[in-house]
Amino acid sequence: MKTKRLNKAGLAVLLMAATVASAATKSLTGKVSDSMCGAEHMEPGVKPSECTRICVGKGSKYALVVGTKVYTLDSNDKATLDQLSNLAGTKVRVSGTVKGDEIEVSSVAAAK
Repeated sequence: MKTKRLNKAGLAVLLMAATVASAATKSLTGKVSDSMCGAEHMEPGVKPSECTRICVGKGSKYALVVGTKVYTLDSNDKATLDQLSNLAGTKVRVSGTVKGDEIEVSSVAAAK
């Protein structure tokens, strides 16, 4: 009986550790886009930075394109959202909590 309880307790600890590890704080470098267009902007004749601003204005969220991976950027902070708008289409370094394909943004800075 004790062995089963210990195994269940050990499994619970491992599951909690895996959950914490999957939502780790990281810094990623990529280009600011939007979640609708991702890496390929769809507005013909419009610069990627303007397309991003148009799509976000229509309800899309900002996104970070890292290689072929697109992360949706989550923030309610007006200063962060203004910074993302100013840096749309450019290379940035985003720090925050990564949960699958989403980043809860804690900071954004132009990448060097």
